[in-house]
Amino acid sequence: MPKITKAILTGGGRATRLRPITTTINKHLIPLANKPMIFHAIEKVVRAGVTEIFINTNPGESELPKAIGDGARWGVKITFFEQEGGPQGIAHVVKQAQKFIGDDPFMFYLSDNIILAELDSLVEKFSSGGYDCMLALSKVNDPERFGVPVFNEKSELVEVWEKPKNPPNNFAVTGIYIYGPKLFFDAFEHIEKSPRGEYEISDIHSYLLKIGRKVGYEEITGWWKDTGKPEDLILANNLLLDQLGDEHYKINCACPPDITCSGKVYVGAGTKIGKEVVISGPAIIGENCELEKCMIAPYTTIGSGSVVKLAKIQDSIIFENCQINCPIKIGNSLIGKSANVVQDEHTDFHRLIIGDQTIVEI
Repeated sequence: MPKITKAILTGGGRATRLRPITTTINKHLIPLANKPMIFHAIEKVVRAGVTEIFINTNPGESELPKAIGDGARWGVKITFFEQEGGPQGIAHVVKQAQKFIGDDPFMFYLSDNIILAELDSLVEKFSSGGYDCMLALSKVNDPERFGVPVFNEKSELVEVWEKPKNPPNNFAVTGIYIYGPKLFFDAFEHIEKSPRGEYEISDIHSYLLKIGRKVGYEEITGWWKDTGKPEDLILANNLLLDQLGDEHYKINCACPPDITCSGKVYVGAGTKIGKEVVISGPAIIGENCELEKCMIAPYTTIGSGSVVKLAKIQDSIIFENCQINCPIKIGNSLIGKSANVVQDEHTDFHRLIIGDQTIVEI
C-alpha cells in the first residue's frame, strides 16, 4: 500500500454554535494554546507523513489563506479551494478536492477536531492491514451528535449511522479518516443527499461496507474533542497547555523583582510586566502584552498585544489586542480579539454593547 502523502483539511463552515466569536473570525483560526486551531491539525498530519495539504474555504474567504500561507513553515505544500455550490455536507467537501487527490490514497481531517494522540498508528494499521478505509473512533457521552459505528456479534464493522436518535453504542466516528485509491469518489456517485440536504460521510462508509470493501477502525487513545461549543474550546485549550513540553515554556521579557511566577509559563517578547503581577501556570502570554496589578491563574492564554490590569483571569482564552482594565474576575471565558472590558468610575451601571447570541454572566 502506498504511503499517505496527501490530506484534505476543512477550513469552511459557519460555526453558528460559537457565535458571536465566529461572527468576525473563522472558527479554524480561534487560538488554542495561543495558536490557531487549524495549525494543530496541520502539525498532526505533517508528523504522520503528509506532504501535500488541501484546505477548503468558504466562498470569498481570504483570512484563512493569509494566516496559514503556502505551507512553507511546515515544509509542505498547501493549496486552498472554495467549496462550490454552498455547504452540502462534509462528503461534498472531499468530492470538491477530487482534482487534487486524483487516484492517490489520502487522509481527511476535520480541522476542528483536537486530539492528543499522534496519527502514526492509524496510518500504520491502514497500510499494513490492507484496508480500503480506516475510521478513528472515540467513546463519547453523546453519540447521537455523531456518526456511530454499528458492529456485529464478532465486533466487525457493518454499517455507520449518522446522528441516530437511539445510538447502538457510545462510540463516535471522529473527524479523521483514511481512504484507499479512488474508493471515496467511486462511492460518492452511489449516495444521495440525506433528509437534511447534505451528502453524509457516514453514507460513504456504509456503502463501502455494503459492497464488501475492507473498512477498519481504531479507537483513539488519549483525549479527543470536537470543538463545537465554547466549553469544548476551553477544555481543549487546557489539555493542550498540559501536553506542551517544558521547552515550550519560557519567559522572553524582563520581569520586576516582585513578580510571583510559578508553574509552566510562557511570556512573549516585548511584553511589559508591571508591579503586583501573579502568574500561575500553565499559562501562555503573547508578545507585546502589558500586565499590571493582575493575577493570571492556571489555564489562561492571552493573545499578543493585549492589556490586562487589575483583573483575575483563569481557565480562559483571551484573543489578541484585548484591553481588560478593571477589578473583575474572569473564568471559563472566551474574549474575542480587540474586545474592551473597562471600568467607568462615573456610574453605578454596567455599559454593554452586545452582539447576537452573546452570553454575559455578571
